[in-house]
Amino acid sequence: MNDLPAWNHLLQHYVDRAGRVDYEAWRTHHPDTLSRWLARQSADTHGRQDHIAHWINLYNAFTIQAVLSAYPIASIRPTLIGLPNWIGFLRFFQRRVHRLGNELFSLAQIENRMLRQRTGDPRIHFAIVCASLGCPLLRHEAYTPERVEAQLEQDVTRFINNPAKVTFDAERGVLYCSKIFRWYKADFLAVAPSLPDYILPRLGGVSVQDHQPRVAFLPYDWSLNQRMSS
Repeated sequence: MNDLPAWNHLLQHYVDRAGRVDYEAWRTHHPDTLSRWLARQSADTHGRQDHIAHWINLYNAFTIQAVLSAYPIASIRPTLIGLPNWIGFLRFFQRRVHRLGNELFSLAQIENRMLRQRTGDPRIHFAIVCASLGCPLLRHEAYTPERVEAQLEQDVTRFINNPAKVTFDAERGVLYCSKIFRWYKADFLAVAPSLPDYILPRLGGVSVQDHQPRVAFLPYDWSLNQRMSS
């Protein structure tokens, strides 16, 4: 990946350790830096780890670029594209407006074609972010080929052990979890017998039960994941 330290610097400067993004400061002080960095990127990768790290970085960078271009906004859902309700929301993910060399990509293409189909790794769902509070927390560092396996494992652990994303009510036998597990259920079932079998071993202090708990899905918060400038 070309000039990865530049992307890493932006993340460390404008994303805190809680994963919140200071869009206001980013747009004020470095309005064009991210676009210039993205203009130097390509679709080329070398090996599995490089491929995963590269495309996660690109997905997250294109998402931030889209928010910066429309900021201030309260959510990507109804307002980012300037269209009403679900139409604008869907187009945020479906529009092929993100350029890499001579090719245009949509966020959906990057997620589904470049990451889900080519890697078969459900951990990517805890690394790519859509700028919403319901999403995984954005890392304040870039993904690198050398560290991407460890980074993804950390992402899974952080997401599943976040009570806003996963909660297990042992008394009632109910596993409450993010709708990410519903939307991409097939990806998780490709590597585990059930959602509880995937989640519970990674949930601190919880063991897989003899009887599978019932799974319920939490409301998804589409509010913009932002940190206000001081």
